[in-house]
Amino acid sequence: MIPIYGITKGFYYTKNQESYNALLIFSVYLTPLCFINDCRNYTHKREKEVVMDIYKIADLYIGMKVKGELLKRQSQKYLSEESKLLNITIDIGPDFLKAKQLENKHLTFDECEYIWTGSEFYHKLLDYDGFMLHSSAVAIDNAAYAFSAKSGTGKSTHAELWQKYFGKERAIIINDDKPAIRYNGKEFIVYGTPWSGKTDKNNNIKVPLKGIVFIERSNKNWIKKIDNKDTIKMILDQTVRPKKIEKMDKLLGLIDELLKGVPIYKLACNISEEAVKVAYDKISL
Repeated sequence: MIPIYGITKGFYYTKNQESYNALLIFSVYLTPLCFINDCRNYTHKREKEVVMDIYKIADLYIGMKVKGELLKRQSQKYLSEESKLLNITIDIGPDFLKAKQLENKHLTFDECEYIWTGSEFYHKLLDYDGFMLHSSAVAIDNAAYAFSAKSGTGKSTHAELWQKYFGKERAIIINDDKPAIRYNGKEFIVYGTPWSGKTDKNNNIKVPLKGIVFIERSNKNWIKKIDNKDTIKMILDQTVRPKKIEKMDKLLGLIDELLKGVPIYKLACNISEEAVKVAYDKISL
C-alpha cells in the first residue's frame, strides 16, 4: 500500500462514507493522532450537514435547505412526502446570509434566511406563471380577495376585521403579506406560502382569485372599481420587479391576463366592521 501524506483538516473529501472510514482506519498507521482527531471532527461536521427537504408550495415541488428555526416553523405545514422532480431549488449558503446580516444589523441570521429564501422563491415563481402580490389575502366562500396597500396602511388590520365580522371558520387568511398568485390557463389562483411577513398567518390552501382591493385610509368608508389603465402601476408597486427584460415581459403579460378577468377596486376605509360590510357588499356581487 502507498502511504498517504500531506492530508490536512478538511482537505480530503469523499461522498462515500465507507471509503472515508476506510481511509480513517488506514491512516492510523500513517499519521499522527492529531490527524485522527481532525478526521473524527470532520466526520462529525459532515453528519450535521443540512438536508434538502421537499416542500409543496403553490402546487410546485420545492427543494430547500432550511437552517434556522423561523423558516423551519413557517414551512412545516408545506413539507411533502411525495417523490417528485423538483420545480425549484433554494439553497442559500450560510456565508451569504452572514454577509446579509452584517449589512442589516437589525436582522438575525434566521430572519435573513426567511427573507432571502422568500425572495428567491418569488423570483423563480415567474417561470411557472406566478407572481407575488404584497397583500393580505382572505378566503371566504371559496373566493379569494387580496387586500393590498403600502406597509403600515392597515391591510392586515382590515383582514382581521373580516375574521371578526364573518368568523374565523368562514373567513380564512391565506397569507397575511405575500401570497403567491398563479395562472392555470383558465383562472388565477391564490396560494398560501411560508413567507407571510412579520406574522405566522398563512395556510397551505389554494382559492380562486375573485378580486384585488387597494386600500387607503379614510374616515368615511367607500369602494369603487378602478379602470385597468390605472391598475398596472399599482400592481407593479406591490410585487417583485424582475431585472431581466424577458422576465419583465412575462410579468406584464400575466398582469394583462389578470386584468381581463379579475376586478380591481379601491377601498377607502377606517378601522371598523362597517368597512368590511361596505367592501363585501361590492366585491362579492
